[in-house]
Amino acid sequence: MKRRIALMILAISIISMNCRKNEQFPITDLHIHLKGDFGIDEALKKSEAENIKYGIAINCGLKFPIHQDSQIDSVILTLKDYPQFFIAMQAEGREWVNMFSKESINKFDYVFTDAMTFTDEKGRRNRIWIKNETWIDDEEAFMDYLVNTIVKILNEEPVDIYVNPTFLPEQMADRYDTFWTAERMDKVINAAKTNNVAIEINNRYKIPSYDFIKRAKEAGVEFTVGTNNADSKFSGAEYALEMIRKCKLTQEDFFVPVKKNKDGRY
Repeated sequence: MKRRIALMILAISIISMNCRKNEQFPITDLHIHLKGDFGIDEALKKSEAENIKYGIAINCGLKFPIHQDSQIDSVILTLKDYPQFFIAMQAEGREWVNMFSKESINKFDYVFTDAMTFTDEKGRRNRIWIKNETWIDDEEAFMDYLVNTIVKILNEEPVDIYVNPTFLPEQMADRYDTFWTAERMDKVINAAKTNNVAIEINNRYKIPSYDFIKRAKEAGVEFTVGTNNADSKFSGAEYALEMIRKCKLTQEDFFVPVKKNKDGRY
């Protein structure tokens, strides 16, 4: 009888340990926008309901409402009463590095960018999420230029996270695996690792791919969770959670920003 009780206790202990081991670590979505029907009150409710912390991203750059240093303090002050949220600078285009001072940039908790806006070799400004503003004369040449642009961004721009990673324009998106070869993936991964830039796992576009994430994990790259929502119609970080499970990512694989005071100091 005593032996049976001891075995039962041992079994319960093992099950309990496994349950604790498999508990999901806290998720923070660091790429949330207050847009459309999604305001600060909706963000508070949704974050609490889904038990996901948020980083609120402010678009900063050429032809955006925030485009100079003098506007930074006011936008940060609008969120000072919501300490539960991180505040991010979303650096738009390639001009942003010359538009804002280091002091202003450092007032945000973290900074991220993507390669969805760039000027090509012919001087054409591409915004590759808009079909008629994307110039593709030769798909392979376009892809090589895009990858080289990403690497240049990671090498030269002072960002913490690279977001919307491996995004392809509509004309090419249905052939993701054709264009994102191992060689191209490794170029981006190596640049991210060298420059200590985290890679976003994006819920909206369901990128990067499983293969990319596995390669990045093996290289020691850190990750973040992000959505890049356009309105309130998003939920649960489902793609990121799927990739976390499939790629066996742990909390240690994720970049966590440091919350700053409103004056930009720790």
